[in-house]
Amino acid sequence: MKLSFDKTLYVLAPLAGYTDLPFRSVVKKFGADLTVSEMVSSNALIHNSEKSIKMLEKNSIEDPYSVQIAGSEVDVVKGAVEFINTQEGVDVIDFNCGCPVPKVVGGGSGSSLLRDLDQMGRLIETIKKTSNKQYTSVKIRLGFSENNHLEIAKIVQDAGADFIAVHGRTRTGRFKSEVDYDAIAEVKAALNIPVIANGDITSYEKAKWVLEHTKADGLMIGRGAIGQPWIFHQLKTGEKEVCIDLKKEIVLEHYDKMIEFYGGHGVPMFRKHIHTYCKGLKGASALRNQVNSINDISEFRKVLEEFYNTTSEA
Repeated sequence: MKLSFDKTLYVLAPLAGYTDLPFRSVVKKFGADLTVSEMVSSNALIHNSEKSIKMLEKNSIEDPYSVQIAGSEVDVVKGAVEFINTQEGVDVIDFNCGCPVPKVVGGGSGSSLLRDLDQMGRLIETIKKTSNKQYTSVKIRLGFSENNHLEIAKIVQDAGADFIAVHGRTRTGRFKSEVDYDAIAEVKAALNIPVIANGDITSYEKAKWVLEHTKADGLMIGRGAIGQPWIFHQLKTGEKEVCIDLKKEIVLEHYDKMIEFYGGHGVPMFRKHIHTYCKGLKGASALRNQVNSINDISEFRKVLEEFYNTTSEA
């Protein structure tokens, strides 16, 4: 499916441990334009890691769909792209040049590439040349320890990327420092390819402000969607308020998809989600305590239904 930047593109950011197939399919159903797999190691793909190959799976409604890879060596990244070329239903290969996690950076991948822009450019060119998918995109930060976002962004564009997502912090800033939306606006003004703004977009109002301030072509929302995936529904419909019935529908849909994908193991895995979903609702702490000891699939679902039928905003 063709991606359109004629109107604002709303993208679910890849988040390890959260944006698996069940969560992505719920977010897609309720408003996201583009979903992205969790970050997959190129090295793991070329060694046929079953876990990594499973991470590429998508729901049929995820159209268009992006797979995000990380890597630091041209041959390894090329091999990973060749593997993804054999997978149906992938529209975008996204290259991660922003992950700040020490394990990733230590291996020369993610935001480590912001210290070796020549190699970053070579890797993006390799993906673009090797891929049989419609789009190549890149996710960056503003720099490693200092902002050099315009230099980075221009290399990304020159290497052939079709669009870019900019997280408005340096690697050193991790997830705690202030997001520099002015810098994202500067990247937007300097490039000819579409620019997607990312970083601390945690509410409908904030999303609107970021769009206005940066003039970006789209928004990528990650942690802001955890516990409130209806943020995409709000942005697509312009409805600021989300009624409890819609929240219930989304939560139950997410739970059902977890069970479908993971079987009985989906029950304990869903606990972390319900802990954030029920934040700010009446009876939330009692619900958290209750679900922590339930392992039965239908009992867990029944408790969720009853909670959402009787709760209200605290």
